[in-house]
Amino acid sequence: MNRLRELLGVELPIIQAPMAGVQGSALAVAVSTVGALGSLPGALLGADALRHELMAIRAATDRPYNVNFFCHATPPADIDRDARWRETLAPYFTELGVDMAGIPSGPGRLPFSDDIADVLEEFRPPVVSFHFGLPSAALVQRVHGWGAKILSTATTVDEARWLEAHGADAIIAQGTEAGGHRGHFLSDDLQAQMGTMALVPQVVRAVNVPVIAAGGIADARGIAAALALGASGAQLGTTFLLCPEATTSVVHRAALVSDAARVTAMTNVFTGRPARSIVNRLVREVGPLSAMAPAFPLATAAITPLRAAAEREGSGDFSPLWAGQNASGCREMPAMAIVMDLATALLYA
Repeated sequence: MNRLRELLGVELPIIQAPMAGVQGSALAVAVSTVGALGSLPGALLGADALRHELMAIRAATDRPYNVNFFCHATPPADIDRDARWRETLAPYFTELGVDMAGIPSGPGRLPFSDDIADVLEEFRPPVVSFHFGLPSAALVQRVHGWGAKILSTATTVDEARWLEAHGADAIIAQGTEAGGHRGHFLSDDLQAQMGTMALVPQVVRAVNVPVIAAGGIADARGIAAALALGASGAQLGTTFLLCPEATTSVVHRAALVSDAARVTAMTNVFTGRPARSIVNRLVREVGPLSAMAPAFPLATAAITPLRAAAEREGSGDFSPLWAGQNASGCREMPAMAIVMDLATALLYA
């Protein structure tokens, strides 16, 4: 039996990538129900919201599912850098009629903590995944203690080895094609990272735990290629962004079906950390990688009101339009149907 399927208790070697901000429990349930591993992103959820979503999953399915968290270190406030960032964005605030004085400061995204683990332990999800490394050894031990399997993302071979040594049960090898935030944590050097099909076989050779390929995989042929290179499964995210179960915004959906989806860039202008997005006005004019952006996740506070104002006018100029480099599998159809199509095609790939 496939190592990953045995480890996670799923029928298919397919994981739906957790996508904070564009999905809740509905997408995770739909994917898990048909034998793949659905994922709930917890990075933007407080304790009450997380409990609500977990209750919805438990009520809807008894299949395995994954809950994902960030485990970054919250940076100290940097008043001077924040002021420079707001000065950089000032012309846009004026253009959109947004009052800069009313913008709150703060991280927005909080790392995995004992308080969140308290909520999680009430539900004991079978799989817990992390981005940006792993939490403390005590928290890793606690998650393992209720029987959960731990996944985490590696963007280099060194990160994969580190994750295996510190408690990961399987490793997501994230190539540069992947949409959303880079999962790097040992080094900020983007030049040290590589594409999925180059990264996967190197990680497979370097570790003894199952490897999951992520980045640029949009169909059964891509999954089959990853399996042929030694991966035990594949993680797909962009493919699900147009599903009715996703909460992808109107402007984001429009961008995904337009020619704009052909051009993505690694940019830090939305959160302060490199992430792959469809190129829009903010990315072109301020980024893609800006030295002015505060450290992750502090850059987000000033962008949020610009995004909201622009989206009210039907514009995605200031929205994080997360997408991988291969949006060809992104279809407006139910998530269950997409997974079933992938599973059928995989038999003949």
